[in-house]
Amino acid sequence: MSRIAKFPIPLPKGVEVSITPAQISVKGPLGAIARPMDPNVAIEKDGETLKCRPLGNSSHANAMSGTMRALVANMVAGVTKGFERKLALVGVGYRAQAQGDKLNLSLGFSHPVVHSMPQGVKVATPTQTEIVVSGIDKQLVGRIAAEIRDVKPPEPYKGKGVRYVGEPIVLKETKKK
Repeated sequence: MSRIAKFPIPLPKGVEVSITPAQISVKGPLGAIARPMDPNVAIEKDGETLKCRPLGNSSHANAMSGTMRALVANMVAGVTKGFERKLALVGVGYRAQAQGDKLNLSLGFSHPVVHSMPQGVKVATPTQTEIVVSGIDKQLVGRIAAEIRDVKPPEPYKGKGVRYVGEPIVLKETKKK
């Protein structure tokens, strides 16, 4: 059995879980999220914890039991605390502005870049050079942050572009004469 799947998932107060053979849904103070179930994994509610176990002895079932345990643990954390990714704009004249579910980016192109946020993801700009992407789905928040970063990733000579806060950028040395 997967070593990750052996650990039970604690359920905080205010979190409701409903398990069907087709999907698992978690409802908490920040919202609700659902995910399809893998047919090789059984998830059981045991008091205030959830336990995952593989159905069968195949290596695929063993691997998926650990994966489903991690996904369900992220769902529980998302509906209780939420997830966020912070990005920073580095460069002269680079600006970001959040307007509702849209993010306007001025990144040195001839036109402003407008990025729309999907349902369940919020974007905020505490300053003009900071972007905070937040939501209850860890996978969706990370994907949206990666899409924003891909508009203008940091270049290797001056480090200008959109980067995650705390991301190390290895700068290249310029060509010598």
